[in-house]
Parts: sequence; structure tokens; C-alpha cells
Amino acid sequence: MSERADYLVVGAGVSGLGFASWIRERDPRAQVLVVEGEDEPGGYCRTVVQDGFVWDYSGHFFHFRHPEIEAWLRARMPGEDVRTVARVAKIRFGGVDVDFPFQKNIHQLPREDFIDCLYDLYFRDPAPADDSFAAMLYARYGRGIAEKFLIPYNEKLYATDLGALDRDAMGRFFPHADIADIVRNMKKPPGATEGYNATFTYPAGGAVQYVHALLRDLPEDAVACGERVVSIDLASRTATTTKRTIAFGRVVSSAPLPALASMCALEHDASAFSWNSVLVYNLGFDRKGRDDTHWMYFPDRSLSFYRVGWYDNILGSDRMSLYVELGAPAGTRHDVDATLARVLADLAREGIVTDQRLKAWHSVVLDPAYVHITQRSIAETARVRGALAAAGVHAVGRYGGWTYCSIEDNLVETRALAAELAP
Repeated sequence: MSERADYLVVGAGVSGLGFASWIRERDPRAQVLVVEGEDEPGGYCRTVVQDGFVWDYSGHFFHFRHPEIEAWLRARMPGEDVRTVARVAKIRFGGVDVDFPFQKNIHQLPREDFIDCLYDLYFRDPAPADDSFAAMLYARYGRGIAEKFLIPYNEKLYATDLGALDRDAMGRFFPHADIADIVRNMKKPPGATEGYNATFTYPAGGAVQYVHALLRDLPEDAVACGERVVSIDLASRTATTTKRTIAFGRVVSSAPLPALASMCALEHDASAFSWNSVLVYNLGFDRKGRDDTHWMYFPDRSLSFYRVGWYDNILGSDRMSLYVELGAPAGTRHDVDATLARVLADLAREGIVTDQRLKAWHSVVLDPAYVHITQRSIAETARVRGALAAAGVHAVGRYGGWTYCSIEDNLVETRALAAELAP
């Protein structure tokens, strides 16, 4: 079966569906086809409803900086209960809950740890040893802040040596602070929220409601699920899927960049790209636990997880509903049942679960989850994306762009691309 599309979109996640919506707004006559290998759209922005609990594949919360995009989405979600929440995020350190971000709240630490952090901050060597993420942490914050939280936590999350990551691996999402910021923050009341996600929105029906909003104006036959792109011929501008051959004008893909390069038979350095995986447990209990926190970070290396979030404190439900995230190297094969037992033991050890009973649970592995942004990956990403774009193939999103970004960033990026391609 052969077909033609002006725009062939690879991947029906937020990036792909966002581009499809934006381009049809600009050119309603354009033939747009979104091809998705999974049996349903959404990518990682999917929601599981089980035994009365509403969970996502992971914590997907929207932090809007562009009010017109939020309004555009809400207009396509009539009747949906969308909560706007002032974030309460904590860090568990030595049995004490410290406000996020750690580096701005060291005054909340036990006295000796506070003195260590403040002393090392003041007498740090501000010249980084190299251009790595780890060296940036030591140079900017000193040994105490780096080794008590920033390094162990991020090593658990990324499942890699932070000395291999680029100094700007987290971009604007890393909460930088200088000495004046840190000292000034000591006068702020506990619990004061700040940062890029000081507030967030979340639909009562789960993050998939945003996916439904993106699907709202697309024709039903514009999205083909359960169909994987196998190869893309740049010379003939045809793509072969598991079901058909499609001639295209342009391709817009949110597939991981090295996978897209392989599909296109484009020479690339696969060794420049690395990433972690994340095992997510969604856990539903018979009654509530703490009601004052939305998510919490855990730098303690002896604990299995790096972050725990409370859906029930966002949705106002009467049973504790958690997501628990564990970082691991790419390709890790997990014993899900054995790891669940350890997770429950660790939750009990930290007092998050006391005498609540587990009523339902769900797990999913995200692989890739967080990409490793290194100096090599930055250079190879720019080269590969440039070569693909010259051939009419545009790589977008976190994995297509091999970057660290928000869900809203994906919509901003694909809106700009649609404006460029259909001015």
C-alpha cells in the first residue's frame, strides 16, 4: 500500500501531535499523517486508571511560561477539571525535610551540616577543573553542597558519572544560585516556592487529557497507531512502515535521534549518545499519608528511589497515591516484583508508608528517560540534525533534539517549526 503525506510525523507524543496541530492550523489543506509504533497515542504522556487511582507513566506536570499555549490547550479541554497548584517540593536529608532547592536552603539542615556547607561554599575554588557538570557543581557550590545532595541525587537520577556530562546538561532547569542568593534566602519563610516550576497545572483525568486536547482538531485518520517506521529513504523521500510505503514532502520526528539517523541510513557516531532508564512504580494505598508535599527528592544512595510524588495531594483524593522513580543504566532488566518489595521497605523506612495497605500498583520502564548531554553529544546532535534537516527531515522534542526540556518546550518548538515550514 502506497500513500503520500505532505508532512509525515513520526511519533504521536506531545511533540508529534503538537506539530500536526500547529501545521494544520497554518495550512488546513496540508496532508498530515502521524505514525505511532505503540497501540495508543501519547508517548510517555499516558495515563493509567486502575482501581480508582489515576496515574501517569511518570509525573507529568505542566509548567506554562506561555499563557497563550495554556489557553490554547484549555480551549480544547472543555469541562476538564484542571488544577493549578503551588508546588511544595522537599528534600529528605538525614531524616530532615529541607525545602527545594537544596543549595538555597542549607540553613534548614542540621547545624553541623549547615556549617560544612556554608564553610565550603565560602572557601570553594570558583575555577572549575574542567567543563563537566560535576566540576561546575564543586566550583559553584563547594564540596559540602555538592556531595551532600547535588552529586548523589543526580548520579542516582542519571545513572552515570557526572564528570561525563556537560556543565550545562540541565540548562535552565538547574536552579543556579550565588552566595548572595543563598544568604538572602535564609530570611525567607520556610516553604516559599520559587524556580521554573513554582506552580504547575494538572488535569484531574491525568496528563493524557493534554494529549486528548492535541488530538481534538485532528481528523481521525490523521493518526495511525500500531504502525512503526522501519526506514526512511532520503533520496526518494519515501518511508517504509510495518504496513505501507509513504511518500513525503517532509518528515517531523520525535524518535530518539540515533534511532532516526539509523532509519535514514545517515552515518553517525552512535557512541556519542547515551542515556538512562527509569523504572516507575505507581502505588495506590487504602488511606492517606502525609498531606503537605507534592514530591520529594532522596539523595541517600542506600535508598532505591531518587524521587517520590503524591498524586493524592495534587488531586485532593482520600487515598495515598504515589509515583516512585528509580534511575538505572539504559537497557537494565528489572526484577519488578523483587524491586517492588525493596521500594515498599524503603518507603516504610522513610516513614512515607506506615500502616497503609497497598491496594493497587502499576509499573513501567522508560528507556530512554533522561538523555546524557555531553560535549560529544552536543556536537554530534548539531551535525546529525543539520544533515537531516537539509534532507527535509526535522528532529524535534527531548529525544529528537537530544536535550533536557519541558513538555511545554516541545509545543513551543513545534509551533516555531510549523511557522517556518508554512509561513
